[in-house]
Order: sequence, then C-alpha cells, then structure tokens
Amino acid sequence: MNRTNLRIIDLSVPMDNQAKEPFPPEIVYETHEQGAQQAAQVLGLKPSDFPDNAAWAVETVTLTSHTGTHVDAPWHYAAHTAGQPSRTIDELPLEWFYGHGVLFDFSDKPPGYEIEVEDFEKQLEEIEYQQPFDIILVRTDADKKYYQDNYAAVHAGVSAEATRWLIHKGIKVMGTDGWGWDIPLYKQAEDYKRNPREGVLWAAHYVGKEAEYCQIEKLANLELLPKRTGFTVAVFPIKSKVPVRHSSSQFFVIIK
Repeated sequence: MNRTNLRIIDLSVPMDNQAKEPFPPEIVYETHEQGAQQAAQVLGLKPSDFPDNAAWAVETVTLTSHTGTHVDAPWHYAAHTAGQPSRTIDELPLEWFYGHGVLFDFSDKPPGYEIEVEDFEKQLEEIEYQQPFDIILVRTDADKKYYQDNYAAVHAGVSAEATRWLIHKGIKVMGTDGWGWDIPLYKQAEDYKRNPREGVLWAAHYVGKEAEYCQIEKLANLELLPKRTGFTVAVFPIKSKVPVRHSSSQFFVIIK
C-alpha cells in the first residue's frame, strides 16, 4: 500500500470517566502488581513467581452500548420496521459501514436547532454534489463540549422529515457529533410537557419504524476533515450477540 498521501482521522470521542454524557463509562485501572495477583490466581502460582511481582496491567470498563461513539441499530428504535422484525447490529451487512462520505456542516446552528430538508438541500447545492452517497456526517461541534455538564443538550438535531428524506434517498447510515440524532431530548420533553402530542418525543428516531436505517451518535473531530466529499468512512460496529440496540466502536475517516 502506498501510504505517502494516506491520512486517517479518528472520529470517536474518548472513553473517559470524566465525560459528561448521561451514561459515562466506569473505568477501573489496575496496576502491574494487581495483574500479578490475578495471573497467579488463574495459573496456580504466587505473585512472587513473576519478575518484580508484576504482570499485566489491565483496565476494567463498565459501559452501556450507548456510551461513547456508537451505531444505533434498527432494533434500537422499535421492535418492528415496516412491519418486519427490526434487525440488531449483528444482522446488518458490513458493507453499510464502509463507503463514500459526505459532510454537512451545521456548526453555525445553535443548540436545539432542528435541521430540516431545506438545510440539507442548500448545502448540497453549495458543494455541487449530485451523485448518490453512502454515509453522511452531520457536524454541529457538540463534541467540543464533551466535558461540559450540559453536553447532552448542546447539539443541533435532525428533524423527522429530514431523516425520512435521507432514507428515501437511499441513505442507510447517517451520523452526528451530537449526543443524539434528534434535537436534545430535554428540549423535546419540555415541548411535550407544554403541549402533549404525538410526533414530539424521539421523533427522528421513530422514523426507524417506517424504514430501516442506522445512525451514528457522538462522533468527533469532524472539523478536521479537509473537504466535504471525496473521502472514505469506516464505521464498523462491534459485533455483539442479539438483541443489541447499539454497538460502540472506534470510527475513522480515510483520506487519500
């Protein structure tokens, strides 16, 4: 492989105890000395049998499948999609998660702004991109507030109608650097409490009841992409046994 012009950009937020997302990971760091105790117990030895009483240093990570950068599978939205059983993450084709990417930049929109069809259409005109595309990335710069207490409420989100429009254009995977794909759930909840009605809570997610699609949440570093099109996205989820609604992993953009 010619790596002269190869550049790989990590699009994942870090797993960090200090993250201010609603479901942060719990990471316990274990020392080399503790590793020797574990190894000795497993192997029927004494910790002193290892050089310097030290063996492996490991971390124990406790997290939900929604922690960190992850893919939402159709099963996450509802038990059925278009009248058929919704698929879990292990049932989806890997080809969905590797392909051409297109970046939509909504970093100028305020928290809670709902991105509509016309917002996407305007940017498509600006970048003069007319071909079908595989994976779209929505930049709001919410990842820059990953350590702020209100992190889950600071992103712009995509409307149900715009989500439906993307799916009808053949998009199977769409991602955002916000905590969620919709506008913040807190904002939706406030709206609903003022005026209870259908089509408010989790509106864009529930489009997954009508048609099959996946969304990536909590992406990062989208501002590092040097261009809006012409790059490859690799967003392979971790293979997990059913039923799994999400799958965390580490996601990359490859630029040549």
